[in-house]
Amino acid sequence: MTVMEMTSSLLLLWLAAFPLMGSPGPATLSLAGLGTAYGFRAGLPYLGGIVLGTTCVLLMIASGVTALVLAEPALVTVLTAAAAVYILYLAWKIASAPAGVRSDGEGTAPGFLPALFLALANPKAFAAIGAVFASQTLLPGDYLTDSLAKIAALTIVILVVNTSWLAFGSLFARLLNDPRLGRAANIAFAAMLLASVALALSGI
Repeated sequence: MTVMEMTSSLLLLWLAAFPLMGSPGPATLSLAGLGTAYGFRAGLPYLGGIVLGTTCVLLMIASGVTALVLAEPALVTVLTAAAAVYILYLAWKIASAPAGVRSDGEGTAPGFLPALFLALANPKAFAAIGAVFASQTLLPGDYLTDSLAKIAALTIVILVVNTSWLAFGSLFARLLNDPRLGRAANIAFAAMLLASVALALSGI
């Protein structure tokens, strides 16, 4: 396979991955909401949890572990219910966060471990990453090398997409100096977060 063909395959993978993995969902909207409510720096531990958890989902899909997890309906139900409860709490935290003029990092944002759990139990991540991983090939004829290449390429997508959502929320907050507008934005992101998880769960 030539360098030109590999480059073309990589671009096709990214063209498929960025819209699917970067579209609004429980993890991405929670990052935007945290950025709006607490600022970029305060959201970095949460971002780390989302990135690591989503990367673990990618590794589970690549290794076939996902099939073993999905084979246990009781486990899937428990994880889904626990994630839904946490998202309700997260939506409340975002909606009730300080609004208006504030210093970046003001307030106590959810941290690393809750984000890690949410990413691992996020049905959209399994669906989007699974679809991209299964439908794209970078190195035909060598499953192991192809899988490693796709893991590396999709890890980049995970990092870029999630950092961008947190930055977007933080940038959006800087435009909302009026406390009433800030509160409305917090509530809007919380509502979108609840709607996104409802849509994700309805597809299971």
